[in-house]
Amino acid sequence: MKLNKTEAENSYRYLWLLSKIFPYIKPYLGRIFIGFLVAIPLGLLDGVVAFALKPYMDYVVGQKDLVFTLLGHTYTFPFAMLGALIPFGVIGFALFQGVLRYLNDYISEWTSQKITNSVKISLFETLLKMDTKFYDENTSGIVISRFLSDPDTASRGIVQNIKTIITSVCGALGLIGVMLYSSWKLALIGVFVLCAAFVPVALIRKRVKQASNKGMVIGGNITTNFNETYSGNKVMTAYCLQNRQAQAFEKQIHDSFDVAMGLVKRSGWMSPLMYLIASCGIAIVLWYGTGLIIKGEMTAGSFASFVTSLLLLYKPVKTLGNTLTGLQTIFVAMGRVFELFDITPDLKEKENPIELVEVNDTIAFNNVSFAYNPEHQVLKNINIQIKKGETLAIVGNSGGGKSTLVNLIPRFYDVNSGSITIDGVDIREFSLVSLRKHIAMVFQDNFLFSGTIRENIMMGNYQATEEDLDRAIESAHLTEMLQELPNGLDTELGERGMTLSGGQRQRVAIARAMVRNSPIVILDEATSALDNKSEAIVQKALDNLMQNKTVFVIAHRLSTIKNADRIAVINEGELVELGTHDELMAKENGQYKALYEMQFRKQETVGV
Repeated sequence: MKLNKTEAENSYRYLWLLSKIFPYIKPYLGRIFIGFLVAIPLGLLDGVVAFALKPYMDYVVGQKDLVFTLLGHTYTFPFAMLGALIPFGVIGFALFQGVLRYLNDYISEWTSQKITNSVKISLFETLLKMDTKFYDENTSGIVISRFLSDPDTASRGIVQNIKTIITSVCGALGLIGVMLYSSWKLALIGVFVLCAAFVPVALIRKRVKQASNKGMVIGGNITTNFNETYSGNKVMTAYCLQNRQAQAFEKQIHDSFDVAMGLVKRSGWMSPLMYLIASCGIAIVLWYGTGLIIKGEMTAGSFASFVTSLLLLYKPVKTLGNTLTGLQTIFVAMGRVFELFDITPDLKEKENPIELVEVNDTIAFNNVSFAYNPEHQVLKNINIQIKKGETLAIVGNSGGGKSTLVNLIPRFYDVNSGSITIDGVDIREFSLVSLRKHIAMVFQDNFLFSGTIRENIMMGNYQATEEDLDRAIESAHLTEMLQELPNGLDTELGERGMTLSGGQRQRVAIARAMVRNSPIVILDEATSALDNKSEAIVQKALDNLMQNKTVFVIAHRLSTIKNADRIAVINEGELVELGTHDELMAKENGQYKALYEMQFRKQETVGV
């Protein structure tokens, strides 16, 4: 599946999306519930100032004592006392609201982080299950964007936004309560304005989705550009490609700007429209409220309290509108996230697979055909049998399918037709873990992870003993190199092991394959990128690795090919010749003989 083709089709299935994210929210429901409980009074307290204006205007400004009866007793509060108490009361409520806001923000951030981390962990586990084809089809930037950035947008914001909605709704309800207390007639106008203000929010859902999807793709391309600039810095410098990278990055930034501004252009009218609706509501209230005061149906304090409530109501309404817009962005990201969980790798493990315990006899390719895409067949009806302990060298034209052939053995890809069997059993019958534990691979460009040399070697087999490790180091001819390093085995490697030379990296990879001690060894042009001196040392290490193993070797080194038990010639995806070196050289007009005379004789004459 190509991730940049996503449509986030489930973005509007809100209940479905919430049901999908609920398992990640469930462990933290207690804290979330406490946060929501705190959000309720936090919002309701917004109406305190507006509520306090009525007694302040009617009694303090009007210089009238407050007289009321409670439980048969009459109480009198002098206006001077009210004038002193109300300001302190407002400050007290503000302080209390500040404490609640701090608690609310802390609880919200804690739960949001926890939920996000849970989603990221699950997504990373999903990423680890993806097959090789998935990584072939998707750039690193898109993968990082989808698996790292989208979860942040989707899960981190959900609790925060729901909390904001609760706070805003409670704030609006509190202010509406004050408005009803002041005048139910004017309150009807206020509620109508409130409802009308939400109309614009419903009109921008599709635009948010389109902009979010485009932004995701562009963001992934930007990340890819950074990764390629970092990883390919030598090629970039050697070929003076800085301007190319800069121009590509500048275009991506401009594209990102255009998408963002396109959304602003299409949705930016929402806030002014909401403001216009609110202003119309305020104008109607002023006109109608003035009439009520003139008629004596409403006091000046009640009117001041109502108008203040209405003005304060604009803030939670606007916040609510913006939050709902943001929530739509979150749902789009959430739709993309849960699309990832639904991706099923093309390469699947059989239910109740067999455990591969031992390789006893033969590995066989039976009429194997394979294509990366239907238009181009890479391998065509390959038939080879390799006995236990035999070394098969694979040669042929560049792009003829040699690497593809050996990549089918550990099931990086599955054959399109035919089968690969071990001791007569189709490898698709075996569990992937047990199959791959029986295979050690050394590539042309071996990837070393950040960490120490020891850690990278032990990745081959974490159950290896110190004796196994020492034996692998000696067999891989690493002893002298390690003695020259200040921290020896515990030397920290940079990213991709780039602090080591090519030959050193290959020997670390060979040691990693050695501690694995697998019966099948695959060498995919393991020495082709090395100079003669490094190649000679690495070849000695490879010779040690190959002892008593079933070996598939793609190599350009003459001695490796000549000493192989058999040589398979693969051209244009077909097995054209198979035999020993002498047998193939004896064929008149044979393809191996032509290849040997063109390529390998030159190596032999210079002593390789």
